[in-house]
Amino acid sequence: METEEQLIPHLFRTEYSKIVAVLGRLFGFEHIETAEDIVSDTFMLAAETWGQKGLPANPAAWLYTVAKNKAKDHLKRNTIFNNKVAVTLQQNAAEAYETEIDLSGKNIADSQLQMMFAICNPIIPTEAQIGLSLRILCGFGIEEIADAFLTNKETINKRLFRAKEKLRHEHVKIEMPATVELNNRLDTVLTTLYLLFNEGYYSRSQNISLRKDLCLEAMRLTYLLTGNAVTVQPPVYALLALMCFHASRFEARTGQQGESILYGEQDTSLWDKELIARGQQYLNKASTGVQFTKYHVEAAIAFWHTQKVDSQQKWESILQLYNTLLILEYSPIAALNRTYALSKAINKESAIIEAEKLKLDDNHLYHCLLGYLYTDIDDGSALNHFEKALKLAKTKPDKKQIKLYIKQLAEHTAKTN
Repeated sequence: METEEQLIPHLFRTEYSKIVAVLGRLFGFEHIETAEDIVSDTFMLAAETWGQKGLPANPAAWLYTVAKNKAKDHLKRNTIFNNKVAVTLQQNAAEAYETEIDLSGKNIADSQLQMMFAICNPIIPTEAQIGLSLRILCGFGIEEIADAFLTNKETINKRLFRAKEKLRHEHVKIEMPATVELNNRLDTVLTTLYLLFNEGYYSRSQNISLRKDLCLEAMRLTYLLTGNAVTVQPPVYALLALMCFHASRFEARTGQQGESILYGEQDTSLWDKELIARGQQYLNKASTGVQFTKYHVEAAIAFWHTQKVDSQQKWESILQLYNTLLILEYSPIAALNRTYALSKAINKESAIIEAEKLKLDDNHLYHCLLGYLYTDIDDGSALNHFEKALKLAKTKPDKKQIKLYIKQLAEHTAKTN
C-alpha cells in the first residue's frame, strides 16, 4: 500500500490537471491562476491532513470534494469574481456560488479537451502553447518546465505570464471551436502535442524520468482526442501511432549514464511489444478516409524501425518514406535521417554525398553521422568529424558517447593497419 509521501506526488501528477481544467473552464482564462491556486491549496491541505489522520478511503474523491468546496467558498466570498462568473454562466451573483462543480470523468475529459483547444491557439507562440500545456494540462511545475526547455524558471514564468495575458486580452474562451474553425485549430493542437512529445523523446535534459513523463503526457492528451466524435480523425490516430512506436524503444535509446544509444546498437529485447502492437492498431485506424499527413509518413517510418530484421526491404521502405516526408514537409533533421537510411539501403558512399550537401556544420549529430559513414572508407575523415561532434555536443552524456566512438574508431584503425 502506498504511503502518504508516495501517494500525494502520484495524485498531483494524475489529478491536479483534471481539477484545474474543470475549474479553469468555469472561471475562464481571466482567473486561471485562481483555479491553479485552489487546486494547489487542496493538495497542501491533503499533505497536512493525511499526515496527521492517515489516508482517506478514496484519496482522489477526497481531493475532488475539497476542491469543490474551496471553489464554492471562493465564489461566495468574492463579489467581483462572483459577478464575472455569473455573467459567463448567465446566472445572477447570488446563484453563482451554488453552481454545481462537475468532476465526473466525462466532464473532466471534456474540460481538458476544451482547455487544450484554448491553449493551442495560434495567437500565442508555439513554445508558449507547449509551456501552458505542461503547466495547466499536465500539472508540471515551473522547475520541471524549465528543465524540459533547458532554461531557467524566470524565463518560463515570463513566457507563461505573457501567454496568459494574450489569451485574456483576446478574450479566448475555454470551449471547443466552431466546426468551421475546428479543423484548422486541430492542426495546431496536433503540432503542439507532436512537439511536446519530441521535447521528451529528443530532449537534451539529463532528467530521464522527466523525459518519460513528457512523452506519456503527450500520449495521454492525444488519446483524449480519440474519445471525442469531432476530433477523432485519421491524423490523430496517425500521431498516436507514431508516439507508440517511438515510445516502444524509449528504454533502449538511452544508456545508464543518460547517453544516447544509436539505433543499430540498441538492445531490441528492451523494446515494448505491447506499445508496438498498439501503434499498429492506431496506424490501421489512421488509414481510413483520404487524409494523408506527415504523421502518417512518420508513423510508417517509426513502424519499420520496430521491425528487428535488418532487411533490404526494410531500409528501402524507410528510404522511400523519407523521400515522401521531405516532399510533404522538408526539415534538415529528416534529411539527415534519410542519409542513414540511404547508407543501409544502397551504400555509405552514396550517403556521404547526400549528407555533405546538407552542410549542417553546427549540428553534432551531423558530424556523428558523417563519422559513422566515413568509418572504413576514410578513417581520418571519420575521426575529424567525431572530433567536431565532440566540440559541438552540449551535454555530458553526448560527449561521453562521442568519446567512446573516437576510442572505438582508434581501436578499429589499429586492427586494420
